[in-house]
Amino acid sequence: MTQQPSPDFSAWRETRYANHGFRSHLITEAELRRNVAIYYGMISFVDAGIGRILAALDRLGIADDTIVVFTTDHGHFLGQHGLIAKGAFHYEDLIRIPMIVRAAGVPAGLRVAGLQSLVDLAPTFLSAAGLDVPLWMQGVDQRPVWTGATESVRDHVFVENRHQPTRVHLRTYVEERYKITIHRDQPYGELFDLADDPGEHRNRFDDPAYASVRAGLMERLVNAEVARERSPYPRIADA
Repeated sequence: MTQQPSPDFSAWRETRYANHGFRSHLITEAELRRNVAIYYGMISFVDAGIGRILAALDRLGIADDTIVVFTTDHGHFLGQHGLIAKGAFHYEDLIRIPMIVRAAGVPAGLRVAGLQSLVDLAPTFLSAAGLDVPLWMQGVDQRPVWTGATESVRDHVFVENRHQPTRVHLRTYVEERYKITIHRDQPYGELFDLADDPGEHRNRFDDPAYASVRAGLMERLVNAEVARERSPYPRIADA
C-alpha cells in the first residue's frame, strides 16, 4: 500500500492521531537524491557538533570522567524497501542504529557485534557510577562489552511500536541470526533469516521450511517477555 499514490490506511487508525509512515512513499528520483544529500549534510553537521563537545571535554580535563555515547532512537529509510523516513516497519535499516562510545576503559577502535538496546544505557550508566540499578529496569550493564571483556551480554533484543490502542501494535524479537515480528491480534507477521537474507527480501513467516525456526523463535519470545518483568519488591513472607 505504501507504493500507491493515495493509499487508504483508515483500517489501522483508531484515534484521531496518525501513524508514522502510513502514507504513500512514492517519490521521484530527484526528490530521493535531494533527501539523501540533505541527510548526509545533517550527519556532517552533527559530526562537527560532537567534535566540539569532545574537544571541550578534553580541554576541561574531564574526558576520563565522562561517558559519551552517540546513538539515536531509530534509523531512517532512504528508499530501502520502497520506504521513506520512518514508520512501524522493523527492517534493519530502521532498528540497527549507531552505537559509538568514548569512555575510560573503552579501547579506541574496538568494534563489537554484541546486541545492544537503548534500555541498557541507564543500567550501564548507573553501574559505572557505582549506583544500584533498580529492579524494575529491564536493561543490562553493557560495560563488559564496551571494554572488550566479553563479546556479548545479550542473546536478544526487543523492538516495539504502539501508535494505536490495538491496530498498530507490534513487537519484534531479534537474535543474532533471526528476527520475528508479531502484530497484535493478526495472523500475519515477518520472519527474516539475516544470515541467508541480510537484505530482508524474503519473509519466511509462513514458509513451511522455516516452521521449526518460527516455533523456536515464538517460544523464546514468550520466555523473554516473562523474564523481563522482574518484581521490584523482595519477598518477605512464605504466603
